[in-house]
Amino acid sequence: MYKLSPKNRSWVKAAHVASMGAWVGASFSMNILILASSPSSGEGLYATNSALKLIDDFILIPSAIISLLTGLLISWLTPWGFFKWRWITLKWILTIGVILLGTFGLGPWVNGMTELSAADRLTVLQNPTYDNYRQMLRFFSSPILLMLITMVFVSVIKPWGRSKSEAARIKNSR
Repeated sequence: MYKLSPKNRSWVKAAHVASMGAWVGASFSMNILILASSPSSGEGLYATNSALKLIDDFILIPSAIISLLTGLLISWLTPWGFFKWRWITLKWILTIGVILLGTFGLGPWVNGMTELSAADRLTVLQNPTYDNYRQMLRFFSSPILLMLITMVFVSVIKPWGRSKSEAARIKNSR
């Protein structure tokens, strides 16, 4: 099976780290806009929602995809594997969870808020659909950021050993 050369491995790992940094940064920026902004005009509300959409579409989504793809390459083409280490398994669970929640939750809520505020500006605050989107974003944005930060710390600290199945495989091969 093909394995990455040390030089190519470094390039893929650098792309993985950079994309994760962009993903965390975009999520942090969106959190600030979601939790701390309180526009007092319709234009301000629409600008805030447009900023959320721009960050989501042009930073968060591409960085999540690049992080996922480089993670796949690292797991597939290096000795790390997909499930040999508990910390890698946790990263896969969190990555898939955050991407699914973003794809089917946060993304549609951000898009919906932007569309509604484009049409109704400040009166959109009385719209129950808009209010639901906003409340869902406020509820889920911080846990998602926490999951991303957890992935970063787990990647650096590598807190747990091999998975039970991998430890048994190594023991039996001796």
